[in-house]
Amino acid sequence: MTAAIRVISTEHARTWKLLNLIDELRQRMDCDEVAPDARLFSAIFDYTEQFSDKMHHPKEDKYLFARLLQRHPEAARVIDELQREHRGSDLIMARLRAALHDCIADFGSQRERFSQLLRDYSQSVREHINKEEGEVIPLARQYLTEADWDEINSAFLENSDPLFSDDAEEHFRMLRSRIINLAPAPIGLGASQPVAETMPEVVPPVLKVAGLSSHYGQIQALEQIDIEINEGELVALVGANGAGKTTLLRSLSGIQPVSGGSVHLYGEEITRLRADKRVAAGVSQIPEGRQVFGPMTVEDNLLLGAYSRRRDDSVKADLEKMYRLFPILKEKRGLAAGTLSGGQQQMLAMARALMARPRVLLLDEPSMGLAPLLVEEIFNAVRRLRKEGMTIFLVEQNAAGALAIADRGYVIETGRIVLSGKGQELLSNKKVQEAYLGI
Repeated sequence: MTAAIRVISTEHARTWKLLNLIDELRQRMDCDEVAPDARLFSAIFDYTEQFSDKMHHPKEDKYLFARLLQRHPEAARVIDELQREHRGSDLIMARLRAALHDCIADFGSQRERFSQLLRDYSQSVREHINKEEGEVIPLARQYLTEADWDEINSAFLENSDPLFSDDAEEHFRMLRSRIINLAPAPIGLGASQPVAETMPEVVPPVLKVAGLSSHYGQIQALEQIDIEINEGELVALVGANGAGKTTLLRSLSGIQPVSGGSVHLYGEEITRLRADKRVAAGVSQIPEGRQVFGPMTVEDNLLLGAYSRRRDDSVKADLEKMYRLFPILKEKRGLAAGTLSGGQQQMLAMARALMARPRVLLLDEPSMGLAPLLVEEIFNAVRRLRKEGMTIFLVEQNAAGALAIADRGYVIETGRIVLSGKGQELLSNKKVQEAYLGI
């Protein structure tokens, strides 16, 4: 997958989750007569206007669509439709905001109108995404040249562009976090609701593992592992000691050789990619046992996590972000990492991995060897990262703690996946309870 398509498809996946949220809120309004939350809907509309309409769409029009029309004029029909929809988005958002205001002022008489506008909006945006993913992107892959993609990718990844600047990315995280925090408790951008539609298959998962096998000499450690992790999900892998959990993470990180199968990151195969290249691509692992650099200071450990990045003000900003996430690290920033307690070292290992700005975070047994209160603190940190939209693969022997905070989970036994499902469903599974929860 090219950089531009990855940006577009990631934005589509995020928008699709917002549409699921809108549909659930609309259903509550219609069926349960729950009045709309003005702050929540305003935050959703703000996101749409600031990121999708004002930045995401103009990039497509100016670069991807324009170049595709040059190479393949027959694409004009669908591109004309998409551009008309881009141009009409301001009017649609204005109508939605006005209808929200009217509905709050007079819920009884205005509910039906606001509900219908929301329904039409959700349907039209889904159709728009399907046209881009199902028609335009396949044509672009087929007809655009390598030189075309160089120009398009350069435009989409230009850091001076407002959409991809560090300030914009931070603003996006804050706005997304605001939406999540304002949403009613049973609903969330990562939650799987009965009314929620599934994103079309053309948008690949962040991480897809298919038929993965690995050996230590003649001993097979992993056998035909199949796992998928979608954008913004927290997925847990639980199993006993020796089941193959760490071997799987090492295989995903490029440290452990694989003997079969494939690993894809955002649709691009990375099965044979070197470990350092995977870090640069966005795969960051927090190893079992922390493995901090003991003689180095806490701050130097954190800066080492940003080794693959250009040293600029964004590194300093991320450093401060880590100190906000783990205040104890700021307090001990000048001390040798080896002097920290086990729990503090785990926080340091997590923060160091985050300094690489990963697209998917691999966590290997973060609770291992920690006291119960520290385990709770570590899991709370994982939960906070999940709320901010981080995609996380959590490998744990502590099945109860991991599955309790996971969107979905997998159970591994002797190198094979034997169960999968939603986190809460696996917690209620009798086999899981007997084998891992002592029930």
